[in-house]
Amino acid sequence: MTSDPTLPDTGFLAPPAPSPGASRLFADDRGDMGYVMNLSHAWAHQPDLHDGLTELLKQAGAAAGLSFRQRGVLVAASAGALGDPHCSLAWGKRLAGEAGDDVAAAVLRGKDDGLGVGDRALARWARQLARDPNATTAGDVAALREAGLDDAQIAAMTLYVALRIAFSTVNDALGARPDQQLVAAAPEAVRSAVAYGRPPAGEASPA
Repeated sequence: MTSDPTLPDTGFLAPPAPSPGASRLFADDRGDMGYVMNLSHAWAHQPDLHDGLTELLKQAGAAAGLSFRQRGVLVAASAGALGDPHCSLAWGKRLAGEAGDDVAAAVLRGKDDGLGVGDRALARWARQLARDPNATTAGDVAALREAGLDDAQIAAMTLYVALRIAFSTVNDALGARPDQQLVAAAPEAVRSAVAYGRPPAGEASPA
């Protein structure tokens, strides 16, 4: 399929001005991913803010005591509810490595049958934050306590999810398209579940 010129792969912003921060961001991508992600071209306009957000995410995740699997559940559930393809593909793959391809795909679709009770509580909380945070209830918080989190951890975990939603919002609003490498690296079940958001780089948008 041919590319839609109205949907540039790197987003709607002009190329960022060269800067040490932008160079560092691109170099980190190459070191971690082997290529520069499309969304990084948007963040390269404000690389220090990107670094600050990344550091705060690390602090929130650590304060909440989140395991890698728990972070996968939270991000996959919130990204799926928000309709963000970037984090759905990246974290869907990571969750698949922890829980299996079908479970990860189901979480992205909003179904938690393959999760334990604790992970289900996390997934429900993450989706509620993405869809309507004013609709949370004391019962939702009680379920998180039953999952083993104390109130300080719940506060930190909520911040972690909110920051992930903020990251996704910036990527999606500024028009960055999921990288072909990101799509190819995800399991087939995860790719099939991510039927939302902007089309991958190099693909035409639906008519």
